[in-house]
Amino acid sequence: MLRDSSSLFQREVGRDFIYLESVTLINFYFMIVKIYHITNISMEMDENQKKEQFSKAFVCAVSAQSGLRADPITVDDDSIDLIIRGRNFTGIFRNPQIDIQLKCTSSDNGDKDYLTFVLPIKNYNDLRGTNLSTPRYLFVLVVPNNCKDWLTHENEFSTIKHCCYYYSLIDHPETTNKTNITLRIPRTQKLTSESMIKLLEDASNGLTIGLRS
Repeated sequence: MLRDSSSLFQREVGRDFIYLESVTLINFYFMIVKIYHITNISMEMDENQKKEQFSKAFVCAVSAQSGLRADPITVDDDSIDLIIRGRNFTGIFRNPQIDIQLKCTSSDNGDKDYLTFVLPIKNYNDLRGTNLSTPRYLFVLVVPNNCKDWLTHENEFSTIKHCCYYYSLIDHPETTNKTNITLRIPRTQKLTSESMIKLLEDASNGLTIGLRS
């Protein structure tokens, strides 16, 4: 039986997993159901389609826990998959939002300090720069090779592997690359409810659209 939003939600965020002890938000419950459905489809989706849907469900779940709205974009022609919106913040902008490009990969490349990720040059050019009205971020969700390991269930908790990283390209320069570019994403930049709220606070204060003091 579902409990309402007053019930306890506990989570432990690490490099390898997010530990879920109970459900606090009905929205989060439905995200978990959606993730389970995605990871157990074998014939209707290929791996890339599963990764796309899984990454959206993951970010929507973190947004729900954070009390934020995650709105999917129907047509992705500007390297934006989701818009995350907040309300009643206390900075320059009362209702901030951030634009998100989602990627999901089973290639956990790099070292203990940085994840290396190859980004198509179109995405790079769409996400970088200070001449944007809304902050833009790249979210990279790293998952195991086997889709069955992305989400597992026990009687009292569920485990999502592995974790998601966020990255801003606001200060990145033009490049002569024609097809793709390799980014080094700090592993300290894990997407959690706390870090997501911080991204919205920065947007509220104009810190991620070139309005630095």
